Amino acid sequence: MELLSGGGRAAALWVGLHLLLLLVLSLLVTRQRRKHTVVIGDGGVAELALAQRAFGNATEYVPPALAGLAVMALVAIPPLAIHIAGFLMFVSRVAHAIGISRSEALTFGRGAGMLGTWVAYIFMAVTLLFYAIF
Repeated sequence: MELLSGGGRAAALWVGLHLLLLLVLSLLVTRQRRKHTVVIGDGGVAELALAQRAFGNATEYVPPALAGLAVMALVAIPPLAIHIAGFLMFVSRVAHAIGISRSEALTFGRGAGMLGTWVAYIFMAVTLLFYAIF
């Protein structure tokens, strides 16, 4: 039960929210597939292709972040640091998903989402390395 105190609970919150985000993005792909009766691929439908990229991009970036959050909790990094990383990652992924699903062009949400994702990655990496070394 000690794992679920402090950092474990913080990580659980952000892992749970990220999993819900992935589910929502998956459902949006399914909705576009049904709407345009496309079984595989994107069928040349721009809206479906964008929904697929929003989901695909999230599945590329979210799992490593969830691993980072889990390890942060395992090595007893303070919950505040885990909340900062989780919040930044979640807000960035939501912004990116909104931006990429609305336009093929570089949008503010897409750009800010990627920048925020990279900042979250760097924050987690530096924090984990600090705790590993000191």
